[in-house]
Amino acid sequence: MRALALYRFRSWGWLIVVLSLGRLQAEVASGTVFEDRNGNGVRDKGEPGLRGVRVSNGLEFVSTDRAGHWELPVLDGPETTFFVIKPRGFTPPLSEQQLPRISYSHKPAGSPNLKFPGLPATGPLPASIDFPLRRQREPDAFQAIFFGDTQPRDVREVNYFKRDIVEELIGQTNAQFGVTLGDIVFDNLGVMEPHNAAVALIGIPWWNVIGNHDVNADAPTATDFEDTYNRVYGPSYFSFDYGPVHFISLNNIEFVPPAERGTNSSTWRSGIDAQQLAWLRNDLALVPRKQLVLLMMHVPIYSMHNREAVYRLIEDRPYCLSIAGHTHWTAHRFLRREDGWMGPEPHHHIVNVTACGSWWTGQPDESGIPHATMACGAPNGYSVLTFRDRGVTVDFKAARRPASYQMNVEMPDAVAFAQTGTTPIYVNVFNGAENSRVEMRMNNRGPWVTLERVIEEDPGFQKTRLREGTNAVAPFRNLPNPVKSQHLWKGFLPANLPVGTHYVCIQARDVNGTLHPSMRAVTVE
Repeated sequence: MRALALYRFRSWGWLIVVLSLGRLQAEVASGTVFEDRNGNGVRDKGEPGLRGVRVSNGLEFVSTDRAGHWELPVLDGPETTFFVIKPRGFTPPLSEQQLPRISYSHKPAGSPNLKFPGLPATGPLPASIDFPLRRQREPDAFQAIFFGDTQPRDVREVNYFKRDIVEELIGQTNAQFGVTLGDIVFDNLGVMEPHNAAVALIGIPWWNVIGNHDVNADAPTATDFEDTYNRVYGPSYFSFDYGPVHFISLNNIEFVPPAERGTNSSTWRSGIDAQQLAWLRNDLALVPRKQLVLLMMHVPIYSMHNREAVYRLIEDRPYCLSIAGHTHWTAHRFLRREDGWMGPEPHHHIVNVTACGSWWTGQPDESGIPHATMACGAPNGYSVLTFRDRGVTVDFKAARRPASYQMNVEMPDAVAFAQTGTTPIYVNVFNGAENSRVEMRMNNRGPWVTLERVIEEDPGFQKTRLREGTNAVAPFRNLPNPVKSQHLWKGFLPANLPVGTHYVCIQARDVNGTLHPSMRAVTVE
């Protein structure tokens, strides 16, 4: 816009001067990034400023000078969030709930009267907005935990989550930090506090991505849409470095103004606005091309209305992948030209398993927790990502199951001799992908037979849904409709299998190439 104005009024020198002065007179925020050696959050004597640390106003970036000082303009509009980009080898302060504190939201008038409290009125800019950082060791190879939608709608469901997911991780994980990929809660933003207290029990720093159920649905404007999330968690989009990896959290929940909703009452659509797109371009410009980058978001990248604008920014990066939640089924997608991706190699996008599975639905198990099987036939759970040598491995972990539980084998318990050659065997490999190989053989003898990957509804999930029916008694709810699974393989029992009891041996390689075994007994009558 400024460039257009300069061109149009090139001969009006006095007007050019006025426009330039207007830009120079914009309100400017400033502060210091310093090494908080005693961890009290206050710059004390002997605590130096940190040079070369990036700070952003949600659009532009600046690096601190040798004294740790930074300056950035306040953006047009009622709100500007200033945040530090955590550099390698440092950690920001953590709240009692293990939430990183990296930002200051400047909103002079505060949030409007919303159903859930937003940001308080800040009034004038502080004289100095300071960001403390403490040194920490960050290895080249490390792990992080990723939750898809945790999404409790009330404290009862927080307790499901706590018992189903959190308890097995307390004191048992080697992960350096965790991330929830949006839909932290289910519209009831008042549940954020008890939910965060549950996650904090894991005992590691926890970053959060905003989801479509984490927004202020009653917000009148886009600038108020994320205010409760901003108050609790910080900026709606941000980035940080850990070890040799650059992590970028995108907010791809785009506000739809009431006048544009028409008969569709949805307050959002999937995409990022022009300011965030410019911020992303500016962020990536400061990241070496061959550094490993992970884009984190709530809605899968291929569902964004302006996905190709994002693709163009990352297509030339040889070490870049992305991860999202939202769907309540899990998959590994490899984006190619037919998807609008123009990079030289397919882009690996992870649709992460959800912690709440299918929204905490299904009949309760012996612990009183809904089994919450996802619509693709995989159980609820979480992923553990291992970063090493500019590569990433993704391990699937089912809630309250051993790590070895990596597939379901669906087939009858007994078949007639005449039906052996036509009886299907379905193998749902939870962490499987298009590059996976699944094989079977009988009684652990003979050659392995390769199964065919099929895009179908999982028959095991269909059977469970039929068995449970549509009469769940509150507070339990029925399972959702099935979806076509992206990680399902099909074969058949060998014809003329002798009468008697046999076992089917399965071996499957997941998306990482890791081999997983399974077994299933069958009786031929």
